[in-house]
Amino acid sequence: MAKQEDKFKSVISHAKEYGYVFQSSEIYDGLSAVYDYAQNGVELKKNIREYWWKAMVQMNENIVGLDSAIFMHPTTWKASGHVDAFSDPLIDNKDSKKRYRADVLIEDYVGKLDTKIEKEVKKAAKRFGDSFDKTQFLETNPRVLGYKEKGNAILKRMGQSLEKEDLADVKALIEELGIACPLSGSKNWTDVKQFNLMFGTKLGASAESAMDLYLRPETAQGIFVNFLNVQKTGRMKIPFGIAQTGKAFRNEIVARQFIFRMREFEQMEMQFFIKPGTQQEWYKHWKDARLKWHLSLGMGEDNYRFHDHEKLAHYADAAADIEFRFPFGFKELEGIHSRTDFDLKAHEEHSGKKLQFFDHEENKSYVPYVLETSIGLDRMFLAVFSNSLQEEELENGTARTVLKLPSVLAPTKAAILPLVKKDGLPEVARKIVEDLKWDFAVSYDEKDAVGRRYRRQDANGTPFCITVDHDTLEDNSVTIRHRDTMEQKRVPISELKSIIEEEVSMKNWLLRM
Repeated sequence: MAKQEDKFKSVISHAKEYGYVFQSSEIYDGLSAVYDYAQNGVELKKNIREYWWKAMVQMNENIVGLDSAIFMHPTTWKASGHVDAFSDPLIDNKDSKKRYRADVLIEDYVGKLDTKIEKEVKKAAKRFGDSFDKTQFLETNPRVLGYKEKGNAILKRMGQSLEKEDLADVKALIEELGIACPLSGSKNWTDVKQFNLMFGTKLGASAESAMDLYLRPETAQGIFVNFLNVQKTGRMKIPFGIAQTGKAFRNEIVARQFIFRMREFEQMEMQFFIKPGTQQEWYKHWKDARLKWHLSLGMGEDNYRFHDHEKLAHYADAAADIEFRFPFGFKELEGIHSRTDFDLKAHEEHSGKKLQFFDHEENKSYVPYVLETSIGLDRMFLAVFSNSLQEEELENGTARTVLKLPSVLAPTKAAILPLVKKDGLPEVARKIVEDLKWDFAVSYDEKDAVGRRYRRQDANGTPFCITVDHDTLEDNSVTIRHRDTMEQKRVPISELKSIIEEEVSMKNWLLRM
């Protein structure tokens, strides 16, 4: 656990030191659970968003984009159920005076069981060597099966209690498991209470006439209320999807874990409208498709797993999370939900407008069912960043810190380095920058010895370093160095564009799906 905490602290420190994420309003001592994306962070975030958009919208003829407003008519949130049922179960520790999400405390307890399973796997792998069959071990080892059974039983009980709003049993479960306050170690808990997460605001010229509004807690409702507009203007036929990215806001009382859980965050969502009765087929399709998208980034298949929900939202008939191995354990990264026809029917009822699709093949109208994929952009950022940050021991006994970002997502694709700041080398390097910047995000770096510049670019996540030396003046060639392997190769300047393109092209990465 200490090793995980040290890793996470390194992630947070590195994100600030190398211009990825800053604490918001830091000069005023910051604002809790609110962060700013810095010069490199904004580029990485943009690249993740574009990678998602290309795969989701550009590569699918029947999925289109939308950018709905943050402010929506307040009845929207009554229809969606957020006014009445958008809350978290919170519990206070009487001794430390700290507040926690009760469900997260329980999930963290189960996460420790998962850690024990991983330790059993590592011990067995070491004992059996090349003959070790991990799958068979996980399916047959009594101790592993015991941990799994216990974890599943805990989550099932919690899910059923939350669904029935039996908060007393949630507290009883915490007490039975002996869960202590992470800060003080105290087990002296208050009762569990629900807390609504929406931020309220006002719209109007005066306080007397102002309308009560909410900052949207999710982006999905902007898609649902525009379903008919998009369907008719785009002449869309079922099945079709509407995708959007955008900010959402939740008054997270127990926000923590850096950018994993924030009060202001960004979602990348797609609502796929389908014929009733086909939802299980599409549910499986999108579970497979979304996992393939994640795996295309090469961050390790072992770092992902599905978690099928025991407790379903009131609108869903199936739901699963794609969980990722963050430095603090497996946590939700993306959700795939079969939302039935709840949303469109609810908006029909509250608006008095028909939100239906006329199926010419069947000669009838119906309210479509919806299959949702929803991923937190900030969580995806953290997954990519934390997985990429590595400390390596080199053959010469030294160490390097390297941010092995998937090159397709890296903020800067190449750094151009003149060996020295004289003899015409900076001028040649600047010319290369001017040529490449039309196609790639590149930078120029002439400060310090070239070895130190390599290390700096490694830590910054730059896939390529291109060094201009005195031989360049004679043969028009440069040395290109690969971040991950540190391999150096002499190539003509004229080939730089194609070499970089081959490595960073979204097309080449997405073809791995």
